[in-house]
Amino acid sequence: MRYPISLFILLSSFWLINSPANNPLLLSLGMASVLTVLFFTFKLKLLDKESLPLHLFTKIFPFYLWLIKEIVIGSCYVLKNILLPSQPLSPVTVTIKTNFKEELSKVIFANAITLVPGTLCLKLKKNTVFVHALNKQLAIELLGNELAQRIKRLER
Repeated sequence: MRYPISLFILLSSFWLINSPANNPLLLSLGMASVLTVLFFTFKLKLLDKESLPLHLFTKIFPFYLWLIKEIVIGSCYVLKNILLPSQPLSPVTVTIKTNFKEELSKVIFANAITLVPGTLCLKLKKNTVFVHALNKQLAIELLGNELAQRIKRLER
């Protein structure tokens, strides 16, 4: 029962934030649309731990802040390599073994790798992730497992 209530609160909040006005007609139409979406997701049995990961709600914001910092650092690194090509790029492909409990953690891991400039997740297969990196230094940083450890903290 907590998933439908949480989805109702989330959709209602999102609608109220994005609503240009709050006259009775718009409020009733917004409520009708929220209830319609809630009805169909409930009937189609789309609400579960993966579609609405409530267990990550408090833990995901520090992870996002860290990921944003890594994206900025990666962007600066790639920009530096473009503007000041002191060393030629030597692209490398690495295989990273993972041991996540949840499928959602594997997806977050692969997406986080792809979001950081200079690295790209090529393939996600069971407990193995194939990654392309612009150079060996980026690959070594990924193999250092800081990202995997942060995602493991989300699982707890």
